[in-house]
Amino acid sequence: MKRHFTATGFVVDGPGTLLHWHRRLQQWMPPGGHIEPDEDPVQAVLREIKEETGLIAEVIPVQGTATFTYPEQVPAPYTILIEDIPGPGEPHKHIDMIYFCRPVVRNERAVAADQTLRWVCEDELKAAQALDVAGCGISARVPDDVRELALIAIEVGGR
Repeated sequence: MKRHFTATGFVVDGPGTLLHWHRRLQQWMPPGGHIEPDEDPVQAVLREIKEETGLIAEVIPVQGTATFTYPEQVPAPYTILIEDIPGPGEPHKHIDMIYFCRPVVRNERAVAADQTLRWVCEDELKAAQALDVAGCGISARVPDDVRELALIAIEVGGR
C-alpha cells in the first residue's frame, strides 16, 4: 500500500485550539496536509496552517535540540500517526507528523469569516459533545484522536 508523508498542526492560543470542518471527510480536524517535494515537515505544517486558516504560526518545541549549529535541526513532532485513507483514488496511508503550534500573527477577521474554522476550548473538548458547523445545520463529534491531541496541545501551549 502506498504511503504519503503529511504534517498536521494543532494551533493553540490561550485555552483553545483551532479546528476546521473537513467537508470531504465530514469531520473536525486540525489544519494539515501533504508534505510537498523539497519541504521539510515544519515548512509543510506552517504552510498548511497559513493556507487553511490564514494564520502565520510557529511550532511549539516539545523537546530540546542538540547544541551544534550544523547540520540544521528541525523541531521533532509530538507524535507520528499512521492513518488509513480510503480515497479519493487509490486507498493509501498517511504518515502524519503531529505538531503543536501557536499563532505569531493573529488574523481574527480571516478566522471569523471562514465558517468552517472554530476555536474549541478545553471544556468543549472534554464534554464530548458534537460541534456545530456554522451555517450548515450540521453537527459532528470530534474524533477521539483529534480530541486527545487537541487537549494535549492546549496543555503544552499553556506552559
